[in-house]
Amino acid sequence: MIPIFVAFPLVVSSSLGSVLSSPDSGRRKLVNHTFNPDKYSQKLRRVDAYLKKINKPAVKTIKASSLKLSSPDGDVIDCVPSHLQHAFDHRELRGKKPLDPPARPKGHNSTEVGSESFQLWTDTGESCPKGTVPIRRTTEKDILRACSVRRYGRRRRHVRRDSTSSGHEHAVVFENGDQYYGAKAIINVWAPRVTNAYEHVPKLSVNPELYGDNRPRFFIYWTNDAYHTTGCYNLLCSGFVQISNKIAIGAAISPRSTVNGRQFDIGLMVWKDPKHGHWWLEFGSGLLVGYWAAFLFSHLRSHANMVQFGGEIVNTRSLGFHTSTQMGSGRFAREGFGKAAYFRNLQTVDWDNNLVPFKNLRLLADHSNCYDIRQGRNDVWGTYFYYGGPGRNVRCP
Repeated sequence: MIPIFVAFPLVVSSSLGSVLSSPDSGRRKLVNHTFNPDKYSQKLRRVDAYLKKINKPAVKTIKASSLKLSSPDGDVIDCVPSHLQHAFDHRELRGKKPLDPPARPKGHNSTEVGSESFQLWTDTGESCPKGTVPIRRTTEKDILRACSVRRYGRRRRHVRRDSTSSGHEHAVVFENGDQYYGAKAIINVWAPRVTNAYEHVPKLSVNPELYGDNRPRFFIYWTNDAYHTTGCYNLLCSGFVQISNKIAIGAAISPRSTVNGRQFDIGLMVWKDPKHGHWWLEFGSGLLVGYWAAFLFSHLRSHANMVQFGGEIVNTRSLGFHTSTQMGSGRFAREGFGKAAYFRNLQTVDWDNNLVPFKNLRLLADHSNCYDIRQGRNDVWGTYFYYGGPGRNVRCP
């Protein structure tokens, strides 16, 4: 795995329809699919086999209110015994149980990690019992939206996550030149508009292809070979071990921020347990979600070489001009609080498991007329930045 931490706020993709935009030709073309009953039946059998593998036996099932979700049925949350979750199908974890929580980094104060943003399934008033983990149930419709059963839950191969890729545009802060053992930030929650299935703005996500709606969702992703063959979203493959019975990874989040309205944010922290070497994830006000086992990674078994926060979009120029995909709130950084999206209270974790300020954060905005970024510091927010923009405008043709 490339030794880099990337803490992006939002991944957005739009749903795929019968008319697709080709990133190679720059023109729209119709995709003609001839229905083959035998092949479709074979695919449904593969889907059914996959669902039996991924959806584990639950001791309780919670159905999110249809009044809260755009989907008629809403999310279905299964409360699965923690030792039966998909992670323990991995040969390195088989027969084991989730680990006890490690010591948090020194200097961590959970009361500073932002206002509580709850997931929609908790609006039912139901909860998962202790000893279980809430897992969003994967449905047949979810898998059929993907290009194939094998690729379900994985990133599209043509989407790369490095700053040298053609069409990738960033508004980020970053620091390198040291050894980093974790990072922490409080992230403003928005749901930006996306205009093309191949264009996205990158731990919160709006992803209709994966989830079937336009709700912002909390997601995770891991890989150790730059997204080629390993890794997946959320808990869709063996890797991340969840311990929390309060957070459903991949479930919808509510409420979200509005321009000139109330602002909502979520604290996130990832750090390496100095005793066992696993990478742990904390969400909100001190909720430990779980961990990535050390054996999953190569470079990250030791430390990261870079920490990066901010936004990214992919601009394919499929219609011959810049995309109108929004980053953050869709407003420029200069518009400030209540309009522009922000990250605040940025910190890193040092070799001795201390939360410390960054020493030399640098700014990068590839196309500041489309998306920009401004950094600041005060006694309440510590190190912070505003970022984002609307994409195409009179200064960004």
